[in-house]
Amino acid sequence: MRVLSGIQPSGKLHLGNYLGMMKQCIDLQVKGEAYIFIANYHALTTVSDADKLRQDTLDVALDFISCGLDPKRTIFFRQSDVPEVQELTWLLSIVAPVGLLERAHSYKDKIAHGKEATVGLFAYPVLMAADILLYQSDIVPVGKDQKQHLEITRDLAVKFNLKFGETFKIPEPYIPEEVAVVPGTDGQKMSKSYNNTIEISGSPAETKKAIMSIVTDSTPLEDPKNPDTCTVYQLYKLLATPEQANEMATKLRAGGYGYGTAKKELLALFNEKFAGFRAKRAELAADPEGLEKVLQDGAERARVEARKTLKLARRAVGLE
Repeated sequence: MRVLSGIQPSGKLHLGNYLGMMKQCIDLQVKGEAYIFIANYHALTTVSDADKLRQDTLDVALDFISCGLDPKRTIFFRQSDVPEVQELTWLLSIVAPVGLLERAHSYKDKIAHGKEATVGLFAYPVLMAADILLYQSDIVPVGKDQKQHLEITRDLAVKFNLKFGETFKIPEPYIPEEVAVVPGTDGQKMSKSYNNTIEISGSPAETKKAIMSIVTDSTPLEDPKNPDTCTVYQLYKLLATPEQANEMATKLRAGGYGYGTAKKELLALFNEKFAGFRAKRAELAADPEGLEKVLQDGAERARVEARKTLKLARRAVGLE
């Protein structure tokens, strides 16, 4: 079973990224052959600062490996180090209906929020399809926001196969057990767009500042509090054991337990959970050449499969 997933380097990774995507990928690497890539071509639709893109790309690599991704087991690489994906994007674009791309929810949402309607933004799903089909992926972990893009990938693979002959494996979506929405410090979904994140690579001081800034209501210290509407508890529950979560819920309901104390407990648990991550990250960051070698080695392994698939596609359309 071949698994493929990617993540954009569009800013510092946060707790929502870790629980929603990274942990899923790390768990899957022991269940099959995993291809995980840093989608820096995709990031160009939102990031226009070259230095920032380079740094964010390295930060994603540091974070993933520090969280438990094993580059010996997983093929881990930068998207831009596999140029074959761009040629395949063009070959898929010749069977991509304009109407299909116009119906993409992500494209319509970004335009509605003021993004410029560029060809790159419009053709984003075709590049994503090339990412997936280039490695003949069996399954692709997706959340609700990316499910339509995988459906587009499947449509393009079927169209290409019907027009030019069997070339691509039709990938299946992998919908993991429902991942709880990770709330941000303001109670909305945690997102860089909302500036409400708790970065997993933040310094102890930055982590403390973020957690202590979590918005709470004005219930007095002595009064009972509802865990279900408490953002501090909702975040604590995502990291805690069931016993720890039940203990905090009981204290909140009983009264005499303030939000400030709950935040301190969340901070202590966060620091405990990510202590090993921070140590590993510092070690990797001190060896940039070693990190670069990991990415280059991953790209070479990825290109072995990429070249095979591209050769099949070129032959199918008559370029070879």
